[in-house]
Amino acid sequence: MQFQQLLYFVAVAETRHFTRAAEQVHVSQPSLSQQIRALEKELGAELFSRARGNIALTDAGEALLPLARRILADADTARIEVQELAQLRRGRVRLGATPSLCTGLLPDVLRAFHGRHPGIQLLIEEGGSHDLVRALARGALDLALVVLPLPPGSPALTSVELLHEDLVVVSAAAEPAPGTGGRVHIRDLRDAPLVMFRHGYDLRELTVAACRAEGFEPVFTVEGGEMDAVLGFVRAGLGIAVVPSMVAARAGRDLRVTPLARPGLRRTIALAHRSDVDPPRAARELQRVLLSVGV
Repeated sequence: MQFQQLLYFVAVAETRHFTRAAEQVHVSQPSLSQQIRALEKELGAELFSRARGNIALTDAGEALLPLARRILADADTARIEVQELAQLRRGRVRLGATPSLCTGLLPDVLRAFHGRHPGIQLLIEEGGSHDLVRALARGALDLALVVLPLPPGSPALTSVELLHEDLVVVSAAAEPAPGTGGRVHIRDLRDAPLVMFRHGYDLRELTVAACRAEGFEPVFTVEGGEMDAVLGFVRAGLGIAVVPSMVAARAGRDLRVTPLARPGLRRTIALAHRSDVDPPRAARELQRVLLSVGV
């Protein structure tokens, strides 16, 4: 049974005339009649009674008609759904990002994307770069914002540098300012109480590595939190923290932001996806919006 045969069958059933049905579906009348006969042969039953030039549905034809209409309607729905996806009226994007980027970069970008494509559903997964790389590899994400360099042994990913971001020190506004001269040197962190992120956080690894490069191990007053928790602990006066500048810009007046003295600390954010799979159309559009942020 072919799709066109059902289309021709419904046309004849509705017009009760082979010639008019052929004109309606834009085929010749002999071709339409041939396809109807082939359908009847396959089903093993006549679908039309052709007595004295009058076309009427047989019992088999009456039984087939609602099923054929349903099949044709489902096919039309499928066509519309695919067209809507292609035109970005509907769809889904699964985006992974580190918590700091969810706080700092994504709100403005996603607002702009949603304004252009309100029918696209955005599914956001927060995690460290290592977790996000694994999620990309198993196909759980379409795109991910990760911190470069990628961890050793990462699967084959295509990554494009998105931006470079300075790290800064945040402290409670009511507490004395850290460092000297409006700057904080890495060596100033030697005796400073630090509020530290959980293991697996890129910011934790970067800060600890910088301290060890200066010859000391940092002292943690509180550790193990996510971004919001770390900022809350700092507000409470439990210590200072090294955070991305975009996060600090949204931290509020109760937190003081102090830059790191040169050379400071920077991180490189990249947009990654699997090399062996092209992202869906909606994901490619979000990728374009993200890349417009610039490096």
